[in-house]
This record gives sequence, structure tokens and C-alpha cells, in this order.
Amino acid sequence: MIRDPRRLAASDPGGPDLVQPREASPDTVVDVDRITRRFGPVVAVDHVSFRIRKGEIFGILGPNGSGKTTTIRMLCGLLAPDDGTATVAGFDVARETERVKSSIGYMSQAFGLYKDLTLDENLRFYGGLYSIPDAELDERIRWTRERMHLARIGGQLAGTLSGGEKQRLALGSATIHRPPVVFLDEPTAGVDPAARRLFWQIIRGLAADGATIIVTTHYMDEAERFDRLAFLSRGHLIALGDPAGVKGRFPGAGSLEDIFVELQQQDERAAGGAGGGR
Repeated sequence: MIRDPRRLAASDPGGPDLVQPREASPDTVVDVDRITRRFGPVVAVDHVSFRIRKGEIFGILGPNGSGKTTTIRMLCGLLAPDDGTATVAGFDVARETERVKSSIGYMSQAFGLYKDLTLDENLRFYGGLYSIPDAELDERIRWTRERMHLARIGGQLAGTLSGGEKQRLALGSATIHRPPVVFLDEPTAGVDPAARRLFWQIIRGLAADGATIIVTTHYMDEAERFDRLAFLSRGHLIALGDPAGVKGRFPGAGSLEDIFVELQQQDERAAGGAGGGR
């Protein structure tokens, strides 16, 4: 049986870092301090805190309804936190919303590609939305097609692309302005294993170039791909750390999926013992 993660973190500083220190760090790109979001009586995100460094691939994992997408939407400036603070690329998500939006790329679960436009026309459209000067846009489109492994199909209608090609076009459209921070909400849902593998190769390449990547997923087999990860359950953080560190704190627990399931079950039992949950 895995012991309660909060007691583990408090009693053993080598364990998952559930309460990070708040000292400023020059390489911190995303700084989240106890953000909370409510929808009526439901607390969708409950006092969540973490930091993300430049060039890091950071995973937010959890089942449907755990608060992953709500967290991402707050950090993108699409929802205002009810409590707590967060900065992205140095800008406050509540007070500097437009500056946040201009500093990020955001690929949602239902990214809006235009099926009746070609791949290049989609990229040109999104380049215009991001106000990329005409003198630079052709080069950005070429760069994006090469980086996304779409170089040979620029004239193909987006509606005729495979699922993996559509995902890569969506990522290219979200990053054509080369933002320092990229948010990907369930980006590999519905694509085959080969397409997922290529997608992750591209993500690694973007991070190697200095972009900070934040990914939500419910695929626990992707947990090992992250530099660090956060597990959410019922809207709050139940584990935080690098994959090896999290596994090392729970010897004999098996895979990261086993650890998460056990932590989630503990969390749900604690909610039941407190007289109910959300």
C-alpha cells in the first residue's frame, strides 16, 4: 500500500515535490501558485501549485474530470482563476490576458482546421491571425511543414489528411509564430501508435529548441515521456515530480500507472471519509 503522498512529501524531502518553494528562478517560465476554479458548487481545480522551467516537457495527467483542461484554460488566459495566481512567460494570466495569449501556442482537443483549405492555406490563415509579417510568412510556412513532417503535401486539402497528419498540422498552426510556451490538450487522442511516436519526436524537437511544452493526457503509457509530471485527481494535485523520482519514492508499486491508480484511490477514499467528494 502506498502511503499518503502529502505525508510522504512532508516527511521525506527526496519524495515527489508536492509543495514547491516560491523563490524566484531565472529559468521559470510558468509559475502557478494555488490556483482555484469553481463552477457553481463544484471545485474543478483546487489550490494547485507547480513550476515549469524553460525547455521542459511537463505533463498534466489524470482521468476525465480531474481538472486538466480547466487548468490549461486558466494558464492560457481563457478562464480566470477564482483564487491564486499564475504567470506564463512572465505575464499574469488574470491581469495580462492578451500578452499571455500572444506568447503561447494552444492546441485544444478540437483544434479548428479548415477542411476545405489546403494545408498551406491553413498555415497562412493562422500566420495571419498571429500577425506574422508577409515578408516572413512564406519562410515560416516552409519551416513549419519541414518541422511537422508535412513538406510534401502542402497543396492537399486538410479534410483529406490522415488523423496523424491533421494532428501535426494542428500543432504546426499553433506554433507557426514560434511561441516560447506551447499548451497541448490531449494532443494524441485518436491517433495510431506510429503517429503518436512521430508526434512525440516533434515535441522533443521543439523543446530542444527552447520551447516549454505543457501537455495534458489521460494516456498513462505516455507518462515516461515527460521531464516532469503532475497527477491530478478531483481537481487537486496528488503527485508531482520527474518520472524516475516518483517511481523511486514508491518502491514495489510497479508502473507509474499503478502508482497513479493507487494515489487516486487513496484520494477518493479520503474524500469519502471526509463526508463526500466532488
